[in-house]
Amino acid sequence: MEMLTQLLSPEYVWALETWIDDWFLVIAIALFLVELVRYAIKKQFSKNLFGDSIANFVTLGLFILIVAVVGATYAGIFIYTYDNFRIAELPITPWSILCCIVLADLAYYWEHRFLHKNGFGWATHTVHHSSPHFNISVAYRHGPMDWFFPLFFHLPLAIMGFNPFIIFLAEVVVQVYQTLLHTETVKKLPRPIEAIFNTPSHHRVHHATNRQYLDKNYAGILIIWDKMFGTFAEEKEKVTYGVYPRINSVNPMKVFFSGYIKLAQKLWHAPSWSYRWKLLVKSPKWAWEQERSTSA
Repeated sequence: MEMLTQLLSPEYVWALETWIDDWFLVIAIALFLVELVRYAIKKQFSKNLFGDSIANFVTLGLFILIVAVVGATYAGIFIYTYDNFRIAELPITPWSILCCIVLADLAYYWEHRFLHKNGFGWATHTVHHSSPHFNISVAYRHGPMDWFFPLFFHLPLAIMGFNPFIIFLAEVVVQVYQTLLHTETVKKLPRPIEAIFNTPSHHRVHHATNRQYLDKNYAGILIIWDKMFGTFAEEKEKVTYGVYPRINSVNPMKVFFSGYIKLAQKLWHAPSWSYRWKLLVKSPKWAWEQERSTSA
């Protein structure tokens, strides 16, 4: 029992989170190299694919630099909230960790859905969707504000009484799981798995620009959230990846800041303050429809 208590201590959980982050990146890079070999065998390897993949990992580096600056503040907000506003003090046990992961997965679903439904959130999330390719490297394609929005959706877990270090671990588990979903190598998995869990097939739908796939499959680990809240779509026809309008660049700096540069340009040229507000709070689909009606 004493050993179990030590293993479930905040210090050990923090070390475990770091270990998962570091080693899974190594595993992901190895899998990505396998994917490159597959592309070469199928004669699908191209200069654009290679440049896009390099850009993905550079955006990861830029994102890590930002997290290095704001990470202490991010963690501090969770710790302060837990110390002063928690309504319970949940013990750190295997069951509480599992429960936290499930709730963090639910929180991620709503965070992810939120990012697709307003201009300010989409400006950072569009970076992840902007690649015309779909492989492991795309999982590491980050926007500059990707660290910001999880705070608001996961902070209620600290108020509920989950130790912040367990919340951080749960966030890592949800994110790490999704890394493996970014692949075309895996087609469909056995039906029971497809019914409960998010899979590469389900996540390909989420990255699609096909009209029937738009704003579908927001799940992290469990696809049941999409089925519960009416946002599920099954992969049937071939997926086309990317965003509209396309970036058409593999310059990592342009990729990383593209969303907020485009948003700033739209705000600058907006005809009124009311329109500017709508650009921030309404969905990118609304903005696109407005642009189309104006140019028609």
